[in-house]
Amino acid sequence: MLTSIRIFKGVAASLVLISVLTACDNSSKRLPILGERDAITKEVDGKMITDTVYNTIPDFAFINQKGDTVTQKNVAGKIYVTDFFFTSCPTICPVMKRQMIKIYDKIKGNPEVMILSHSIDPDHDTPEVLNQYAQDLGVEGTQWEFLTGSKEKIYDIGQGSYLVTAKEDNAAEGGYIHSGAFVLVDKDRRVRGMYDGTTDEGAQKLMKDIDILLAEYK
Repeated sequence: MLTSIRIFKGVAASLVLISVLTACDNSSKRLPILGERDAITKEVDGKMITDTVYNTIPDFAFINQKGDTVTQKNVAGKIYVTDFFFTSCPTICPVMKRQMIKIYDKIKGNPEVMILSHSIDPDHDTPEVLNQYAQDLGVEGTQWEFLTGSKEKIYDIGQGSYLVTAKEDNAAEGGYIHSGAFVLVDKDRRVRGMYDGTTDEGAQKLMKDIDILLAEYK
């Protein structure tokens, strides 16, 4: 009996140790910073040092499904996931939104995380259209923002800052071409991950990386 107790205690202690080591391992992980970077040389305390300045998402202003203006101030102090789509998309958008709903269900109620979905067909996707689209997906509130605005600005921020394809293309089905990527952005507005938004594997990886990124700010 004593031997059994000792074995049980030994196993329990091992499990605790494994849990602690796993937690430490997860907390020590850091996601890469993607995009362009510049090396800046400057003087600090009389010494010349080289620092790396990473690409950051510029200031922006778009209109959401409620008709309100959404800017970088809405995501200040938060991490967020972004993607590009259009409501009449006949190809990958419905699949992407089914995957994004998984992300939404995970982050719902967490004030540190948001989703920004940009329409690349703003002529059709008015706030009223986007609001109905959000309702059809079961999205409430503004933790998941559906954005519209100037085509030029949407395409520019997509291709120039979020590192995705987003533009008109008459040869493409539906008249537009866009990436199926989900992009993870940190609280400093740097791209920290890109994921296949058309697959469950991509969504699962993104959800894990959201936790890793949040842990960086603890």
